[in-house]
This record gives sequence, C-alpha cells and structure tokens, in this order.
Amino acid sequence: MEGLDIARALRAVAGADPTAVPAAVAGLAAELGATDVVLYLVDFSQTTLVPVGDGGAGELVRSDVASEDVGTTAAGRCFLEQAPLTLDKGGVLRVWVPVVQGSERTGVLALTVAGVPAEVVPACEELGMLAGYLIATHSRGTDHYQRCRSRRALSLAASMQWDLLPPLVLRTSRLSLAALVEPAYDIGGDCFDYATDDVTLDLAVMDAMGHGVPSALTAALTVGSYRHDRRERRPIEEIHANLDRAVAAHTVQPAFSTGQLARVDLATGVMSWTNAGHPLPMLVRGGKVVRELDCPPTLPWGLGALAEGGATVTVATEALEPGDAVLFYTDGVVEAESPGGEEFGVGRLADVVGRAASDSLEPESIARLVVRSVLEHQSDLLVDDATLFLFRWGERSG
Repeated sequence: MEGLDIARALRAVAGADPTAVPAAVAGLAAELGATDVVLYLVDFSQTTLVPVGDGGAGELVRSDVASEDVGTTAAGRCFLEQAPLTLDKGGVLRVWVPVVQGSERTGVLALTVAGVPAEVVPACEELGMLAGYLIATHSRGTDHYQRCRSRRALSLAASMQWDLLPPLVLRTSRLSLAALVEPAYDIGGDCFDYATDDVTLDLAVMDAMGHGVPSALTAALTVGSYRHDRRERRPIEEIHANLDRAVAAHTVQPAFSTGQLARVDLATGVMSWTNAGHPLPMLVRGGKVVRELDCPPTLPWGLGALAEGGATVTVATEALEPGDAVLFYTDGVVEAESPGGEEFGVGRLADVVGRAASDSLEPESIARLVVRSVLEHQSDLLVDDATLFLFRWGERSG
C-alpha cells in the first residue's frame, strides 16, 4: 500500500462542499485499496464516537482511562490511546487510526485494507491526519460536524461556551496541556483560554457567577477582554485590572467572575500569575501533588475593587522544574457533593491527580480521570460546572 500523496489529496478535495469530507476521505481511501470506511467524531462529552455520514450507530468510549475495561470497542481504545489498532479478519485488516486536529483528539477513522500492518498502517494514519485537518478547515463554513458531535441538545449557555473554548489539547516541543469542562451539554459560567507562541504560554481560567445564559454572557465578556489585552501583549496585572473594569462596566449587577491568569516563560519555566478570588492551583512534581501555589487574591472581577485604582494586583511567581505540571480548576470540582453531602474536596483532588501523575499519564488522560472521579463521587449528576486545566512544562524526568 503506497503512502498518501498529500498534495494530490488536497487538490482532490479543494472546492468540495464543506459537508463532503467523509465522502472525500472515502474516495481517497478507495484509491489506496481500502473499503468499509467510517469516519467517527467524538461528542462534546468525549464519551461517544459518532459516525459522520453513513456508518451506523456510534461506538461507546469509556472515559476512565485507568479502568481495566477501558475502551469497550476497538475504536474507543484507538481514541483513548491515540494509537492505531488492527484486527486480522481472515486475510484483510480492519484498521482504526486516530483523527486529530493539530494536537486535539477529534475522532477515529476505521477502514479495511489488505496487507501486513507495517506496510498499510502508516498510510492509514496519514489519511486520519488529513481527515482531521479537513474537518478543522471546513467546520468554519458548516454546522454539519457540530451537529454530528451533539448526542443531545446543547443548552443555549453551553452552545455559547463551546464557541468560546480553544482546543482541549495542545502539545508542542516545550509543553503539553489539556482541559475538560463538565457538564458538557449544559455548562454555563466556566471557561478557559490560552495561547502560545513557543516563547510564552498565556492562560486564563474563569468561573462566572450563576448559571445559564447570564453567566455565559459574563464569561463571554471576560474571555473577550482577556483575549484583547493578551493579543496586545499587556502585562498580566494590567489584563487582570482591565477584566475587573470590563465586567463592572458592561454587565447588569450583580455579576462577577473568579479566575486566574498566568504567563509561563517557556525557556526558563518561570510562571507569573494572578488570582481573582479563585481556588488555588496545584503543583505536580515527581509524580505527586507537592503543594498548592499561593497568590494574594484580589476580589473577583466585576466587583469594582480595581476600577478606581485603589487596590493593587499581586503577581506571584513560581520557578517550575522540567516535567512539572500545574493544575487549575474551578470550585465545581472540589465542591461536588456525594448523595450523602460529602464534598469531593481539595485533599481527594490532590490524591486523584497524584495517583494519575505517578502513572506517567499525559495531561489529557489525567484530566479525564479526574473528571470521571468527580462525576462518580456525585453519582454522575453535577450541580455546578467543573473545569480542569492542566499544563506540563518541559520534558519529564525519568
């Protein structure tokens, strides 16, 4: 099986209808001698792989990566492990390969080919990568793929929030990060944002007061203000103060948002950060949570403490070591209550993160495991939004 001619493949799909990616991928696969092609996209809760176009029912994906029975289907295991899987079916191979958009897990491509794995799998992987980039490109011009990812109706607030969020996973030569939000189909005020230029990583985690559309509107304002100032390369203390002014000036009171801003020097690992009345992040080092990071907080954004210049913003710094990770989270994680009224708590969160980190899991797997633990603690019924943002700087030791 010859490799995929990427240039010819791109020319073949140029000018095609935005919804025609599955057909274009199937056509390219046929030229490689592949049949029974099914393109799956993961739904918003990242629990189900949904077929795009023809292909039958979606395949269930277990989200607890540490469980013994993780990945109840081959497609699910491929998605979670981000590695090709093959099954010999009497002279031909059923192959599952990841579909990714940049670093972000998007779905799975399944196809049947003839040959030995070492010869055919690389071309299948190339086709999976191409499918991811085609979907990323064409998603800007159609709602087709967004609808495919919705296993049930998004609330208006959740739809607004998902449109604000950057990719959930990013990997570069200097960092890796992952974030998750729950409940995926009904989030309201929780949000996060980040950007990197391989010199710095800028990030923000925000939790707007309340639920539903009002909190989503406040979240949209905070993200908009943050992105505007970040793109202007303003100091984070100035971005922090402007967030307070923006929420105070442009929302119907009372409205406010807690949150944290951080800027990481990717050459040195020095992280500078501010805190607007938000739960403290955790430092993960050597496979365990070593401590919470501390920064004297301001009042939450929107309460006007910084509007007149009377209060000051404290910028804390932390010198990260190669392989260190920092976990940011919203209060919906630690305040999640069991049916008996017991909170999940900071201690339990540190324990779950530490156990996952000691297994050398990637940030997306750690975030998935933590969210699964929170949902199980609350019997799969979150009362408040729960958001995790975990980044790891540099190479891991050992």
